[in-house]
Amino acid sequence: MGLQLEGQTAIVTGGSAGIGLAIAKTLYREGSHVVIAARDKERLEAAREAIRSQAGVRGEPRVVAVQGDLREANAVQHVIDTALDKFGRINILVNNAGSAQAGSFLDLTDGAFTDTWNLKLLGYIRAVRAVLPHFISQRAGSIVNIVGGAGRTPSPLFLPGGTTNAALLNFAKGISKELAKDGIRINSVSPGLTATERAETLAQQQAAAKGISAEQYKAESAASIPLGRIVEPQEIADIVLFLASAKAASITGAEIVVDGGQQPGV
Repeated sequence: MGLQLEGQTAIVTGGSAGIGLAIAKTLYREGSHVVIAARDKERLEAAREAIRSQAGVRGEPRVVAVQGDLREANAVQHVIDTALDKFGRINILVNNAGSAQAGSFLDLTDGAFTDTWNLKLLGYIRAVRAVLPHFISQRAGSIVNIVGGAGRTPSPLFLPGGTTNAALLNFAKGISKELAKDGIRINSVSPGLTATERAETLAQQQAAAKGISAEQYKAESAASIPLGRIVEPQEIADIVLFLASAKAASITGAEIVVDGGQQPGV
């Protein structure tokens, strides 16, 4: 499509596995320098090597791995500072770091909610705040938040994640007009059920809350998707690249849902 991402610098939080790793790999293949951030050092190093070892890469991009807990403001700032130190600029921020506990409401503690809000909701907000001075100075920048279908379709078994996702949609839409005056775009991608390690964990938690096997839960979930299959991480990555590129120059404050047609509302 001629996305013209070669030579640009992208930050991908939660880039060591799943959707984040797929996004980082795809940006790298397009010729973008990539900074991946996550908590687990071993997974980060494995991800960095997996990104670097790909075939069919454009140009001579580089990848940098930054270990840090994005629940801490100084860790977020360290990621931004590292990107600027290594590459001199940042063009794209992909917020993806986040996890949430599933289960019956009465079994969830306050911590199940506050941990999710602090890592994902406040983590995304912190990253946006940290990168904005640079984006404003260059009067350009693209932010893509990986959110989730539960932001619009609440589930009684996924309330920490659903409340977080709903707040993130509100945040992105609310700030989009303010950022637009400086040429900065912010958009959201909401995956449905996606083939990741994290989805396996959530399936086990939700199955336990319903009193059924994980296999039965996954089968029922897949059967509820009109297209008849779960989403692949690469499909999310492709949408993110489009939104980050100049091909989406007039798109901001939007949400793209990638769920096989599962969302029940309009």
